[in-house]
Amino acid sequence: MKRLLRLLQWLLKAAVFFTLFAFALNNQQETRVNFFFSTFWSAPTVLVVLSAFTLGVVVGVLGMVPRWWRERQTAKQMGPATVAAATPAAPLTTPEVPRGI
Repeated sequence: MKRLLRLLQWLLKAAVFFTLFAFALNNQQETRVNFFFSTFWSAPTVLVVLSAFTLGVVVGVLGMVPRWWRERQTAKQMGPATVAAATPAAPLTTPEVPRGI
């Protein structure tokens, strides 16, 4: 069973890779990105998309760093036993939903 799961994971990764590779091959046209003050950057479309994605990931990670830092400091101060006790447990039953009038 584990072997089948690993094979499926490998096939999924290969499919994603080949899809992205085909995307890169089909988008080699020059794209011009205009900035302020008449400056611009010309590059293949794939590099523009990859750069935008990378910039988005970097901004997202940098935006989360302060929260991660606070959570880490709080966990360090509370200790491992207190952190486990303070974590809310999932409800065992689903709440009743009112139906119509």
